[in-house]
Amino acid sequence: MNEQGNKVIMETYKRFPIEFVSGEGCILTDSQGKKYLDFVAGIAVNSLGHCHPGFTEAVKKQLDTLVHVSNLYWTKQGISLAQALVKYSGLDQVFFCNSGAEACEAALKLCRVYAKLYKSPDAVEIIAMDQSFHGRTYAAITATGQKKYQKNLEPLMPAISHVPFNDIEALKKQITPDTCGIILEAIQGEGGINPADPAYLKEVREICDRENIVLIFDEVQTGIGRTGALFAYQKYGITPDVVTMAKGLGGGLPIGGIIAKEKFAKAFTPGSHASTFGGNPLVCAAGNYVIETLMSDGFLADVQKKGDYLKAKLTALKEKHTCIKDVRGMGLMIGVEVDKAPGEIVAKAMENGLLLVGAGDSAIRFVPPLVVTEAEIDQAVEIFEKAL
Repeated sequence: MNEQGNKVIMETYKRFPIEFVSGEGCILTDSQGKKYLDFVAGIAVNSLGHCHPGFTEAVKKQLDTLVHVSNLYWTKQGISLAQALVKYSGLDQVFFCNSGAEACEAALKLCRVYAKLYKSPDAVEIIAMDQSFHGRTYAAITATGQKKYQKNLEPLMPAISHVPFNDIEALKKQITPDTCGIILEAIQGEGGINPADPAYLKEVREICDRENIVLIFDEVQTGIGRTGALFAYQKYGITPDVVTMAKGLGGGLPIGGIIAKEKFAKAFTPGSHASTFGGNPLVCAAGNYVIETLMSDGFLADVQKKGDYLKAKLTALKEKHTCIKDVRGMGLMIGVEVDKAPGEIVAKAMENGLLLVGAGDSAIRFVPPLVVTEAEIDQAVEIFEKAL
């Protein structure tokens, strides 16, 4: 399989020598019939697990009706998903695209357009965070605060700078009258599962209000129930001006988008931004089912409960294994900092039927489907301990 794939697919990933052929719930089955407990979930994408019956039925029903017509026309599915996101986010208007990188690109464009119209023609500076990750398109990769992702891509986009995460004084020093936007993650995902300090976010919000700076929260990974709230900012009691989303929203189908306060959303006008496939009926039918399920009685509270359970189990391992240096995160987005090579632990866990993924240079990420059970968490932690 490796040899066949590498002949025809660009080697932008170092893929494991496994071919998955089916899935159900939190279990994946490979071409040899071996089963794996999936705590990667497509990198925090398969929010309802694999082949969720209701999700599958909703998508099949839409396939039989209408798949794509472009954004030259309205569709019920797109409007209803936008209405639900506005209702539950506390923001006002939605733009749909296809991925997290596109969502961040849209947000970065929006803050510059807004500033040109309503602040100053010179207000083009965007501040991002060290150790952040925002995607692979040019503005998004420039905003990403990790040099390893920018190798051989210079020159990068102009007027995007970085400051240390959770350092309010460094941020204050970087702000000028020409600052138009600040972009950050409530919990840095690819940077190693690093949560923001609540006091820090509160002060960032106050600065942006005072200086007329657009505050963007990248919730591509933390959003759509991952932290036990629909969006992580809701756990902090801070509302951004623009929030990006993708990953879990489509439950496995590709959809992304931004939600913005009306004050900022109005900066986009016909022709200023677009996406051919964005928000088509098929992916919006999937998104509608995901949001309806997440916002049903008790679902997010159960995610929080299971996240607390997973974190407690992993914290207990820290007391037994000196190689574990930290356990951090929120909801079902937990990182375990280790002083061994994370890749070796991930590989050993995989041998024993558990899928995990690294985060940053020294952390291992636990992001199972939101429908994971406590029994599956027990099984995963047992395999992880053996891998250590």
